Amino acid sequence: MKYVHHTLMPDEELIFFTRPHKIVFMPVFVWLIISLLILIYGPSFGLNTMSLLINIPFHIFLSLCAFIIAILHALSAYILYIAAEYAITNKRVLMKVGLVRRNSLEIFLDKIESIHVRQSIFGRILNYGTLVICGTGGSKDPFNYIPKPLDFRKMVQEQIERSEK
Repeated sequence: MKYVHHTLMPDEELIFFTRPHKIVFMPVFVWLIISLLILIYGPSFGLNTMSLLINIPFHIFLSLCAFIIAILHALSAYILYIAAEYAITNKRVLMKVGLVRRNSLEIFLDKIESIHVRQSIFGRILNYGTLVICGTGGSKDPFNYIPKPLDFRKMVQEQIERSEK
């Protein structure tokens, strides 16, 4: 929550804060399962011959490769998870994604024209989605993996209504 706290203006209070949905870690589990399946069932598919690169059975080599891919996905997902911040204040909507290369949106509530919610079938089941915030300047900024996107949109709309009074 570093970014959000550093960008708060005087008399601005944080209403809601979230990070990406935990679905960003799903590829890690998929690759771990693939690694385990290759390790267990590889010999029954004739993958127990010796590898040409190193002196271990080929199924163990493939399993190790899948495990390394899982670790790389874990690192990527963790960086995405800790580097993304989504917040609603009493004056603005703040969204920031990225650690080195940053994509951020800070839009005042009175400049928001609409908020689109996109959800796949899995997104509806697991309650995550993409928010596209359309501002008065014609900007359309999509932000992926927002947990409870309909609730997020509702909170923004409530803050817009409060700020208009």
